[in-house]
Amino acid sequence: MQDVIDIQVTPLSPACGAEIGGVDLTGPLSAETVRAIRDAWNKHIVLVFRGQKISQDDQLRFASYFGHLGERKRAKTQLAKKIEGTQQTHKNVLLVTNIKEDGVPIGAFGEGEFWFHIDGGYTERPYRYTFLYAIELPSTGGNTMFSNMYKAYDAVPGSLKEKLKGRKAIHIHEYNRAKQANHSGDISHLPHYHHPVFVRHPETGRKTLFVDRLMTVGIEGMDRAESDAIMTQLYDIGERREFIYEHEWKLGDFLMWDNRCTIHARTDFPKEERRLLRRCTVEGDLLGE
Repeated sequence: MQDVIDIQVTPLSPACGAEIGGVDLTGPLSAETVRAIRDAWNKHIVLVFRGQKISQDDQLRFASYFGHLGERKRAKTQLAKKIEGTQQTHKNVLLVTNIKEDGVPIGAFGEGEFWFHIDGGYTERPYRYTFLYAIELPSTGGNTMFSNMYKAYDAVPGSLKEKLKGRKAIHIHEYNRAKQANHSGDISHLPHYHHPVFVRHPETGRKTLFVDRLMTVGIEGMDRAESDAIMTQLYDIGERREFIYEHEWKLGDFLMWDNRCTIHARTDFPKEERRLLRRCTVEGDLLGE
């Protein structure tokens, strides 16, 4: 088993992110090694492992060290075509890809720009962690940006924190990538859930801003105009460049991040070039302020 003494942790930006060296993810890891990775994770939020050659089983085994594996969310009938790729045959695996075979997508969410969002934020128990492995990459673009939402929370003006104390916001998933969910009419057919605007991380005890531009669309019990104005302010705070680490993918990169204190987005890339990443998750918990 991997010995903890071999692990190196190298910060990647002032915002968040660290590269982990000296760890081979193709085999079992000791409890000490997993503990060291978890400690680095709580500090840096996003961890990067370079040059990995891992199978799907390797990826799932590693993710399972950090909790119960998350099941891939199933879209309702009218939305299923946006997410149910033909090669997504394992309940715990999502293929993030633009690849099609005979004109049919093999995975989901594969093309173009992807606005900042939280994985599973529209559910009662958003994913705790996400793990993503690069298998095929375009020649340029398709970078993943991570924003440190601890820093975003700290940047929210005190008067606004007081105003939003105890408030919840609604998160809706319309299976879009670069278009905000519409909440002006009946949303009963769409996955949605209300979460506190400010969430306390259950492990670090720190508060985080839990909103994103793609799926968080309004504040519960607040006038629409006032809610929209406040949400725009919160989006802009969460997307400040100084809070963001932008990851430029290389083949064999394996990334893991904490969904409770980050939002993430994807930059555009040439639509004619293939991109394939394999995702798994760890199930989350109820979130409280």
